[in-house]
Amino acid sequence: MSMERTLVLLKPDALQRGLVGEIISRFEKKGLKLVGLKMRNFPKDLLEKHYAVHKERPFYPTLVGFMSSGPVVAIALEGKDAIEVVRKMMGKTNSRQAEPGTIRGDLGMSFSNNLVHGSDGPESAKFELDLWFGDAADRCTWDPADLGWRYSIKEELS
Repeated sequence: MSMERTLVLLKPDALQRGLVGEIISRFEKKGLKLVGLKMRNFPKDLLEKHYAVHKERPFYPTLVGFMSSGPVVAIALEGKDAIEVVRKMMGKTNSRQAEPGTIRGDLGMSFSNNLVHGSDGPESAKFELDLWFGDAADRCTWDPADLGWRYSIKEELS
């Protein structure tokens, strides 16, 4: 089976607005498998490492400040083409431009406070998952009872 894992962060605005359950529910209803979940006020150094690719950009300090302003929910999801699926489900970064039906399109209005982060490719997913779920015990391996209803096992998972 060729399954992919990706990181999703529910940002402080998602928690403040009471949208955590709805957002996680969307991923689960889609058929993505939850393999890791943490909620806490993450240390600033972890957030700085996570967003290091943006360190030279003018919005970097504001971004790190926003992400450290309250609790964050870190989620590891697994599924066929999980990175691409999650990115489509999130919608455009600017929530006002995101398509209806996407998380940002349905639930957001802001460019900066845009509810969710998702890994943008296989390399960033590996880096981010190792950063947020570095301990092997932080990620679960399990098989959902309805796997054959989520995918055509014969066609998609062989």
